[in-house]
Amino acid sequence: MTGRLTGTVAEFDPHAGFGTVVAGDGRAFWFHCTAVVDGSRTIDVGTVVCFDVVAGHLGRWEAANVEPRGAVPSQTTTGPDGRP
Repeated sequence: MTGRLTGTVAEFDPHAGFGTVVAGDGRAFWFHCTAVVDGSRTIDVGTVVCFDVVAGHLGRWEAANVEPRGAVPSQTTTGPDGRP
């Protein structure tokens, strides 16, 4: 399996240095912090990303070249007047 997919970061543990991204079709792929292409080694949960799917070291499919494509969706709710 190879190819570029779009998905959302479902979880990321900055202390352990790994997380999971879920593709648009629901498949989940593990990734290591070094796979984040901007070099930051961190990424926020909920961030929309593009990524490659590659064969990993443990024989499973993994996300590589994880590239943020959009902002984290806002969790703020607003009242009828448009203010939080």
